[in-house]
Amino acid sequence: MKEPVRIGPPPSAAPDLEALMGQVAVGDRDAFTTVYEAVAGPVLGLVRRVLRDPAQSEEVAQEVLVEVWRTAARYRPAKGSVMTWVLTLAHRRAVDRVRSAQAAADREERAALLDRTPAFDEVAEQVETRLEREQVRRCLRTLTELQRESVSLAYYRGLAYREVAELLTVPLGTVKTRLRDGLIRLRDCLGVSV
Repeated sequence: MKEPVRIGPPPSAAPDLEALMGQVAVGDRDAFTTVYEAVAGPVLGLVRRVLRDPAQSEEVAQEVLVEVWRTAARYRPAKGSVMTWVLTLAHRRAVDRVRSAQAAADREERAALLDRTPAFDEVAEQVETRLEREQVRRCLRTLTELQRESVSLAYYRGLAYREVAELLTVPLGTVKTRLRDGLIRLRDCLGVSV
């Protein structure tokens, strides 16, 4: 049987990541470089499967590797391999990013709904205005027809007393009397105190 022919440098033995993590924990940059080279690819692959966005995946992978550098002293060999520890950090960070993005989207949706919903004060004000309008209509019905015409022309159509007198073909003094009597009856009906 023939042995396969290998082209290129001889295969290097896998680095002892556990020993290297001890060195990283005391600030050895060369040891971290070796750990980085061993775990960066799997970290990026895992994060990319969770996030699916290349730019965010690279950002989260970088955050994980910075966390490995800063928290290397927390690694405990008895709890699992270095690769397992690092990939657990990566998975948690990626899931946190997904949850954060979802929470932000939910907040934006709620904010958009609040923008479309009128504020309580606006609703209360609209209801109060409608009730007042209805009460004014009801009180206008208690006026005589001549008083109602004069008040409507002067206050709802904005005509001057002289214009109301010309439109109704009555003397100006009569219009003023009708308006005064009509406004007094409206005031009493609406319960407005002077």
